[in-house]
Amino acid sequence: MDFKTPQCIEAKDYDGVAEIIVELEKMSDSEEVVEEEEEDEEEEEEVEDSDDSSDSFDSAIEEACLIESGSDKEWEPFPKRSRSVTTTPTASQQSPSPMRRTSTLTPTKKNKKAQGRSSSPRTPRKQVNGASRVLELGEEERWNDITDEDKQPSLFRFHPKRPPGPQLLPGKTYSPLQLFQLFFSSSVVQTLVDNTNKFGKISAAGGKKLKWTPVTVKEFYAFIGLVVYMGLVKVKSIMDLWSKKQLYQFQFPSMVMSSKRFTAISSNLHLSDPEEDAENMKKKGTPDYDRLFKIKPLYTDILSACHSFFQPRRELSIDERMVASKARTGLKQYMKAKPTKWGFKLFILADSASGYTWNFFVYEGKSPFASGKGLSYDTVKTLLDYSLLGHGYMVYMDNFYTSPTLLSDLLQENTLACGTLRTNQLGLSLPKNNELPKRAERGDIRWYRQGKLLYVKWMDTREVTMCSTMHKAYKGDTVKRKVKSKEGVWDITTVPIPAAVKDYNKHMGGVDLSDALIGYYHVLHKSRKWYKTFFFHFIDIAIVNSFILHQQLADVTGQATLTQKTVRKSKDMCMPAFYGTDATAGRKKCEHCKKDGRQTKTPVFCAKCGVPLCLVPARNCFKLWHEDL
Repeated sequence: MDFKTPQCIEAKDYDGVAEIIVELEKMSDSEEVVEEEEEDEEEEEEVEDSDDSSDSFDSAIEEACLIESGSDKEWEPFPKRSRSVTTTPTASQQSPSPMRRTSTLTPTKKNKKAQGRSSSPRTPRKQVNGASRVLELGEEERWNDITDEDKQPSLFRFHPKRPPGPQLLPGKTYSPLQLFQLFFSSSVVQTLVDNTNKFGKISAAGGKKLKWTPVTVKEFYAFIGLVVYMGLVKVKSIMDLWSKKQLYQFQFPSMVMSSKRFTAISSNLHLSDPEEDAENMKKKGTPDYDRLFKIKPLYTDILSACHSFFQPRRELSIDERMVASKARTGLKQYMKAKPTKWGFKLFILADSASGYTWNFFVYEGKSPFASGKGLSYDTVKTLLDYSLLGHGYMVYMDNFYTSPTLLSDLLQENTLACGTLRTNQLGLSLPKNNELPKRAERGDIRWYRQGKLLYVKWMDTREVTMCSTMHKAYKGDTVKRKVKSKEGVWDITTVPIPAAVKDYNKHMGGVDLSDALIGYYHVLHKSRKWYKTFFFHFIDIAIVNSFILHQQLADVTGQATLTQKTVRKSKDMCMPAFYGTDATAGRKKCEHCKKDGRQTKTPVFCAKCGVPLCLVPARNCFKLWHEDL
């Protein structure tokens, strides 16, 4: 039905909205349009309907329901619902208008109560102290300083899947070697042995010069022991460890195995099944091709062990790690700002307090399964495995990962986060009013709260910007810094520091601590095969994590804590070794059997003790001998 649009309706006392609609329908049936003469054109204002105007009308009915401002003296708007304290202009500040729009006459939707509403634009609001405050007219969003009070946001209850700390058998004593074997267990080594033997057989059939004899689990453990030894004793060439020259005289390597045998195992070392490798290579160029297939068996086993034997504490840190390599592979990355510029990039989730590597993955390049929110966003979401971690954790990250979108989404998972922020990232809009000046004094602070996100700027040697969902802007913390006075004299003084910066400095170093522990005695050496580089790095991860487990257990039992060097050396002690490559070559009488009056010959001896001992399923003299020591 097309309604006519008269300029004015004679004021009447209507009982309700329904009577108004009936009256309008009567008027629409009439073809006569009542036109009032304009007595004074200068005082009359035309009311136009505009989509972008704050006084635009909802319908033709509302446009028709315009009455003169004084036509009904008894008319009053419906009372407003009280929501918050607002700043309302006084009557003297309001400009008189010849026409008044009353949206109370507009038919309301079903089940909704009609209320009077002002036609003035809605006043913008601002978050202060965690609550909503109405901005004054003309007031802009601004940065606050430390004199402005902020409210501490509520923290989620820490609810991990398991009690934080080592997840080992209670009451059992673990030696450093046993802790290492949690990561390189006999089943893991057996897989490596099987794949290495298969590849060695293929190499021998291909006419390789090195003679190949199948390797056993015990011999492979001895091989790993030598690799760890090479991290403690650095030489220019690996072959120098077996040199007979007086300058070297290293006795241990030749006691474990010959240089030829070590070279043969190292050359044929294979982490995956060669036959399955060939099948995977046929898929190259298709979505089914796995670029990490050559390391997958050991990769998944080490990662599973990292998850199984330790539960991180509340504070976590996320960062990347570079593993040096110059192998010719598309997996290799270049990072200009890193000390190790060429190599493989790993993204690491570590326990902030201990440096335990709990989760990691190898960066393969662009992923077809990306979320569209960026690599940094996908990395954090991948590392935070809530099915194993639980909820209530606090995550610290650098400016590569931190974004308002990520921190807001982590809040939905009951996870708090804090990190440095790049202020030039796309989509980030921060106030300009009262921001930190370029030549601010050391210790100056500005903060701004946007919903549940806190932005903090702090002047140290340069400006630092943080974003956090767990901190109050300023808690009164201070830090000592060298500050140059106006007279040009440097002096140590106390300057304020935001809580977000203080906690970031305390908890962000988990991955860096792990990198430092690896770097002291890393076993990595040059290799043309990229998958061997990962084999050496996985050994480093296993050693450092087992060392951290040793520290944690020692703290619980009150025992003395060994150094990492001592732990690494203990992996070279009391390891089984072989006199020769043949099962019968160079056999000697077992020392433990001698005590029992038996004359048994064995090809096995203890690499540390130099004692020949039986090591067979029916007679484990190697174990019995060391238990009696």
